[in-house]
Amino acid sequence: MDGYDVALIIVAIGLLGAILLPRLLASRPLSLPMFYVGLGVALFAIPGTPSIDPVGNSVATEHLTELVVIIALMGAGLKIDRPFGWRNWTATWRLLAVTMPLTIAAIAVLGWALLGLHPATATLLGAVLAPTDPVLASDVDAGAPLTELEDERASVHRWGSVRFSLTSEAGLNDGLAFPFTYLAIAIAAADNVAGRTWLLEWALLDGLYRIGAGLLLGYVIGHLMARLVFNAPVETHRSEVLAGAEAIVTTLLAYGVTELLGGYGFLAVFVAALELRRYEWEHDYYRELHDFASLVERLLMAVVLVLFGGAIADGLLAALTWPDVAVGLAAILLVRPLAGLLGFVGSDAPLGDRMIISAFGIRGIGSFYYLAFALAHASFAELELAVAAERLWAIVGFVVLASLFLHGATASVVMGAFDARRDRTLATDDGTGDERTDDPGP
Repeated sequence: MDGYDVALIIVAIGLLGAILLPRLLASRPLSLPMFYVGLGVALFAIPGTPSIDPVGNSVATEHLTELVVIIALMGAGLKIDRPFGWRNWTATWRLLAVTMPLTIAAIAVLGWALLGLHPATATLLGAVLAPTDPVLASDVDAGAPLTELEDERASVHRWGSVRFSLTSEAGLNDGLAFPFTYLAIAIAAADNVAGRTWLLEWALLDGLYRIGAGLLLGYVIGHLMARLVFNAPVETHRSEVLAGAEAIVTTLLAYGVTELLGGYGFLAVFVAALELRRYEWEHDYYRELHDFASLVERLLMAVVLVLFGGAIADGLLAALTWPDVAVGLAAILLVRPLAGLLGFVGSDAPLGDRMIISAFGIRGIGSFYYLAFALAHASFAELELAVAAERLWAIVGFVVLASLFLHGATASVVMGAFDARRDRTLATDDGTGDERTDDPGP
C-alpha cells in the first residue's frame, strides 16, 4: 500500500473525527484518542502498509509531536478564565513545585532499582513520564474561554479548581520538565567528562536561562500579538474566514523565536497564550481563537495517535517486559496519585477535588516528544540513552496507552458526576457568604 494513500486516509479520518466523533462519544466511556489508536492498529496491521518506527525516525517523531503539543498549549492557555497570580494559582504551584519533582524522582528510582536502568536513563524516564498532557485531556480540562468566568469572578474555590488545576498544570509542566530531560542527557555525558562543571552549566543554562527566556519572550510576544489582534478590526471577508488563525500565528512566533534564542518554547507558548487571554478579558473573540487552535490540534492529534497505533501494530511494545509493565502501571496508579495528594498537604482544597486532580494526571503526546527529543540529541557521549531507546519507547508507549484507555474510559463519567454535584451545590447555596468549593463533601 502506498504511503501517500495511507496519509490521505489518516487526514480524512482525522477531519471526520474532529467534526463528528466528539458528539457521538459524549458521555460514553470511550474517547476520541482511544478510537484513533485502535484505528491505527487496525489500519497498519494490513499487509503492505508502511512501517512506523519512532526509534529509527526520532527526528521526524520529535517535530511532529512538538507541533501537536505547542498547538495544544495555546488552546490550554486560552481556556483559562482565572487571572494569573500567586494566590489564584495556588493549586498549580503545588502541582509544579511538589508533585512533578516527586513524580520524576519516584519514577527514576523505580527505573534504576527495579528495572536496572542506568541513572541517566532512569532520570530520562522520570522526566518523560512526569508531565501531564494538554492534548489528551479534553474531558478534564477547562472549557472554552468565558465558560467559567462567572464562577471565577464570584471567587468560587479560591484555592483553584479541578479543571483549572489540571489545565494550568499541563500548560506549565510541559515546559518545566525540560530541565530534567537535559539533566538526563548531562548525566549520561558526565560519565565521559571529568569534573563537576557540567552540573553548574546545567543549572545556569538549562535551568535559569532557558526558563527565564521562555517566560520573558512568551510574555512579550503574547502582549504584542494581543495588541495587534484586538486593535485591528476584522473588515474583509477573507479576514472573517480566517478568524482565529492569530492563535496559530502567536504559537509559531512564540515557539520559534524562543527556541532560536535558546529558551523553552513550550513555556513561551503557554505564557503567550495567557497574556493573549488576559488582554481583553471578556471579549467574545477568544472563542474564535480557541476554536481555530482546537480544530488544528484535533487534526494533528489524530495523525499522531493513528501513527502511534501503527507503531504498536509494528511491534513498538515488543521490548516490554513484565517488570516494565509493573513500573508503568505504578507510575499511573501509585506514583502520580500519591505525589498529587502530597502536593496538596496543608491545602484547603476538598478531599474529593484533590483525589480527582491527583488521579487524572494523563500521560500522552508530550511524553513522546520528550523521549524523541532526548534520543535525537544524544551523541556518542550519551550513548547509554541510545542503547536503551527501544526499551524506553516500549515503556513510554505502554504508559501512554494505559493512561489513554484508563483515563479515557473514566474521565467523562467521573467529571460528569463531579460537575453535576458541583452544580447542585451552587444551586442550593444558602447565601451565607461562606466560600463555596467544587466539592460538596460526602
